[in-house]
Amino acid sequence: MSIPHLLVTYVVLALGALGGVGIFSELRRRRFGPTHPEDRVFRCKKCGLVYTDDADADRSRCTQCGKLNEPVQF
Repeated sequence: MSIPHLLVTYVVLALGALGGVGIFSELRRRRFGPTHPEDRVFRCKKCGLVYTDDADADRSRCTQCGKLNEPVQF
């Protein structure tokens, strides 16, 4: 084999190994990382503030003015 072929092979293998480690790392992070909680979105009818609360909250108190609000349906 000539030197240019060896260099190209070395670079391709190194980049492939680096890509494989990156993909493995990303899959592992997604599997063991914390999941995003499912929150409900609320919009205050009095002051217009948009905020989130827990998924199990049917009504939520506005953090700015204190009015109870229903969740926004998309």
